[in-house]
Amino acid sequence: MNLILSDRPLRLPETDRGSTEYIDLSQLHIANCVGCFGCWTKTPGKCVIRDDAVQVYPRIAQSDRVLYVSRVKYGGYDTIMKTMLERAIPVQQAFIRLWQGETHHVQRAVKPKQAVIIGYGDLSEEEKNIFRQLIARNANNMSFASWRVVFVPEQEVEQAVQSEVQSWEK
Repeated sequence: MNLILSDRPLRLPETDRGSTEYIDLSQLHIANCVGCFGCWTKTPGKCVIRDDAVQVYPRIAQSDRVLYVSRVKYGGYDTIMKTMLERAIPVQQAFIRLWQGETHHVQRAVKPKQAVIIGYGDLSEEEKNIFRQLIARNANNMSFASWRVVFVPEQEVEQAVQSEVQSWEK
């Protein structure tokens, strides 16, 4: 399955909707993680907060390919995307493993995936470098088998998404 997560509404080209799912996070109710770790202790693999995030993080875990679309703020994901990714912690277990010489959480049935992150906004080179570093660090915890970051001005977001989605169909 291909998954597109966006922090804003997008007009997408016609695709094989059976293999590609688009989620506009700006239209969902996703509360902040409260750090209770209930998803590890009380209800393993399931967040105790019952909102729209519980429908999204299993889709992230089961996707073969992800496309994240987010405004970049201060070198990081903007609020909507950051909140969702923080709420995806139930796809990890409380247990730690050594992976490529580093400690990381054991994944809970998370498929390795190809990832493209489209960061948009009026960005300085410093912000772009910080964002690239963030994605590189997150890649290990998010089961990215491969990943790349694409930066575009805000007015070119839909064109960049359409181009990426069309490349999936080739």
